[in-house]
Amino acid sequence: MTLKGKVALVTGSTSGIGLGIARALAAQGATIALNGLGEPVAIEKIRSELAAEFGVSVSFVGGDLTRTEAVEAMIRSVEQAHGSLDILVNNAGMQHVSPIEDFPPEKYDLIVALNLSATFHAIRLAVPGMKTRGWGRIINIASAHALVASPFKSAYVATKHAVLGLTKTVALEVAECGITVNAICPGYVLTPLVEKQIPDTAKARGMTEEQVIRDVLLAAQATKKFVEVDELGALAVFLCSDGARSMTGTALPVDGAWTAH
Repeated sequence: MTLKGKVALVTGSTSGIGLGIARALAAQGATIALNGLGEPVAIEKIRSELAAEFGVSVSFVGGDLTRTEAVEAMIRSVEQAHGSLDILVNNAGMQHVSPIEDFPPEKYDLIVALNLSATFHAIRLAVPGMKTRGWGRIINIASAHALVASPFKSAYVATKHAVLGLTKTVALEVAECGITVNAICPGYVLTPLVEKQIPDTAKARGMTEEQVIRDVLLAAQATKKFVEVDELGALAVFLCSDGARSMTGTALPVDGAWTAH
């Protein structure tokens, strides 16, 4: 399979899941637009190494995706720089762990803006070009928390459930346009986002960090292993293939049987 000639934007792709997916798409020949946080020197290193390793064009577009105008500028920049936007991977996200009565309202607003609203606006802006070209792949990185809940993660769980609803709705709207829309729902992947929430979860539950990993994070994953980033990259590549052209509006758990319970 090749994605040569396709342009892929992966949000939140300067580390973790997003970078893994960007690498997997680049390996198939896709032109890559990176997006995310980090020091300019570190981002340029990632960009240049990705381009050199896979022999593809790689650009970077920044912006605070909690602001609608920044999402609009991002999509416009990619389309102007590369001529199209064929594959959109909405991966950027944030988390905060807190009991509902103590949950900071400003954190809630930020999580909704990044996890949900940015995804909505990116899709809204990418779909017209995909319709014109008669081909598109939209992949939303949801979570097992799009399917089940956990305590102390009210904003995150709410947004991921909403992203799944958005996925299904848009899939129905564009089903006759050569565009598929799917949600990948990972279990726990040892990314910077997950590592950051371990001490917060330990504090909220009165546990040690080791207990959080064993008895909270991996408790429901029957494999007792973290999901690997390259597994998610491989699934994203498959969803972009012709073999997945009838797969749309789906939630695809990659969670070590967490949601099988």
